[in-house]
Amino acid sequence: MLSASAGAVPVHVPVQAPPLPARMADTGGGSQLITAEALRPGSTTGTVTWWDRRSDGQWVAAGSAAARFGAKGLVEGASRTQGTSTTPTGLYRLPYAFGTEVAPGGTTYTYRRVTTASWWCQDTASRAYNRWVEGLPADCRAAESEHLTAYRPQYAHAMVIGFNYDRPVRGRGAGIFLHVNGRGATAGCVSVPDTAMRRILAWADRHRDPHIAIGTASGGTAVTRY
Repeated sequence: MLSASAGAVPVHVPVQAPPLPARMADTGGGSQLITAEALRPGSTTGTVTWWDRRSDGQWVAAGSAAARFGAKGLVEGASRTQGTSTTPTGLYRLPYAFGTEVAPGGTTYTYRRVTTASWWCQDTASRAYNRWVEGLPADCRAAESEHLTAYRPQYAHAMVIGFNYDRPVRGRGAGIFLHVNGRGATAGCVSVPDTAMRRILAWADRHRDPHIAIGTASGGTAVTRY
């Protein structure tokens, strides 16, 4: 019989934490998920990871990239105020993709091409609040909206994040997207490098009901609470 040598030190094998989606309270019910995680609420950078849930229930990362958030950090989506340059935390569906450029190869997600008449109405007094419009309605002021072609690099490829989308609360926020990086922090969206955005669009499958979870590593806005 073998016996331990005198004075031998037990080897400690660290236990690997479960993947992030496995630690979340909710992932949206589908088999694809995007997580956008910052270190703390005041952070303007972090990581976006896209995940697949296998047939055995295990989540595996399909890719990741450095991410940028709002210039004023992140805030709980339910209490966010429009115009604060904060990224809303929470779990959201992804209604459709769009872009000023043609859809990347392999894209099967619903993809809407931007035209010179494409606007995102952010006027809180408009019936089209937080909606894409082709040509501005009479009740939607241009100064309170985004002309999508004016952001050609950032919106080369993008996905609509369903924050305040299904039943918009006026003044909470409009036009929150996952899009290509600009020059720095965003006005409230989540952005990634162009190559990553292309990979995400080629990966996303509407039939697998992908969602995006935005949050921090810990605290009241932690990704795991969603």
